[in-house]
Amino acid sequence: MGSSKTITEVTDNSNSNSSSTAHNHISFPPFAEGEKVFAYHTACLYEAKVRQVEYKHKGWKFFVHYLGWKKSWDEWVGIDRLMKHTEENMRQKLALDEKLGNDKNAKLPRGLVKSKTTNVTRGRKRKNESVIKRKPVVHPDKLVNIQIPPTLKKQLVDDCEFITHLGKVLVKLPRTPNVNDILKKYFDYRLKKCGSIADSVEEIMKGLCCYFDKALPVMLLYKNERQQYHEACPANIFPSTVYGAEHLLRLFVKLPELLSHASIEEETLTELQAQLLNFLRFLRKNQNTFFLSTYHVAEDIENSSNKQGD
Repeated sequence: MGSSKTITEVTDNSNSNSSSTAHNHISFPPFAEGEKVFAYHTACLYEAKVRQVEYKHKGWKFFVHYLGWKKSWDEWVGIDRLMKHTEENMRQKLALDEKLGNDKNAKLPRGLVKSKTTNVTRGRKRKNESVIKRKPVVHPDKLVNIQIPPTLKKQLVDDCEFITHLGKVLVKLPRTPNVNDILKKYFDYRLKKCGSIADSVEEIMKGLCCYFDKALPVMLLYKNERQQYHEACPANIFPSTVYGAEHLLRLFVKLPELLSHASIEEETLTELQAQLLNFLRFLRKNQNTFFLSTYHVAEDIENSSNKQGD
């Protein structure tokens, strides 16, 4: 595995150079093979088991299996992604789950990406900012290519015009169909068309919904939509049950940058791009049904106009 070393190899090296402090320091990894741990994924903590340990690039790496998840989602993580499975850390996990609105068996948002170690946040941000973290500007050559159909691009432009240039004109909430409804309709559409649906498609759709819920309050709202968000999505209300196609489409503008910070194998990335394009075609096909043709004036503007007319 290139320059990587197993525990045995590192220990042997340290034994032959027992006078070296550095070798003694790396002889024993902080987590052992077979050990049950807590592993960070985005801002959440999940129970996992260490399957393999290696010393690589001057640091310990751990191959973990997320308990309750398929082996296909096993991954290598750094030491900063893991915590000991102790009662104290269990309390920290439960407190974090409660803060983020997760249940104790919360699912990983892994349908879309496997995140890099360096992109993990530790739940220290304000609520709703913990999972989707703003990233530095990425060079265009490194962005994932997601082709948004021309009619949907125009939809995005019109959406921006309505919200930002026409005063307090907003998407009326709750939307019907909402994001959950649209994803279910797509699932049913694919099932009827193909007769069956691959597990990867279902995982991607679940991941898309999870990303929407976490991304919306952080990067999918214009400034004058924030008050509406706080009113429409109090605690334990997920945006995907309130917002619709207008805001879901905005996520596809942000996805290339989000995915550029994820560690995705080329084969997986190719499939992901194809599935996202299929979904965008589905949105385009149902554009007249899913998207609003007009937005509504916010209540405070209406009330102000009524008072002036009295």
